Amino acid sequence: MTISLEALSQQVGAALQSRGYLLATAESCTGGWVAEVVTATAGSSAWFDRGFVTYSNQAKQDMLGVSADTLVRHGAVSEAVARDMATGALRLSHAQAALAITGIAGPTGGTPDKPVGTVCLAWALADGKVESCICHFSGNRETIRRQAVVEALQGLIRIL
Repeated sequence: MTISLEALSQQVGAALQSRGYLLATAESCTGGWVAEVVTATAGSSAWFDRGFVTYSNQAKQDMLGVSADTLVRHGAVSEAVARDMATGALRLSHAQAALAITGIAGPTGGTPDKPVGTVCLAWALADGKVESCICHFSGNRETIRRQAVVEALQGLIRIL
């Protein structure tokens, strides 16, 4: 089954607008794909504030405030880093909801502990609620990234 990114974006927008929330995104392996999906939705300026593309560890630190210690202890692809990315995006924006994605889309970069397709996602709300998960997607680079975008948007709908 192919999930329509457009339909998901519209559902996200409706959920955010019903609460009067703005969204911020913090993306690594998806390179801004979530931000592209939501800004392709007409009227998204009413519910989308900004997106951070933080591909390198240094960008995660500089732009989102992820600590070097967290990166060293857990690695860039970890729930701890995804949570810090989401809370950093929330703190450094005007948004009341944020999502974050960090992972290994491949085809290289995987390890036995974190194989290609490992993606960590997190969602944070202004009320202090933070959730995260680790997903293991399969397929090529584009397929893994697309699955991460879908999971990020579906997860945001769930947490809202």
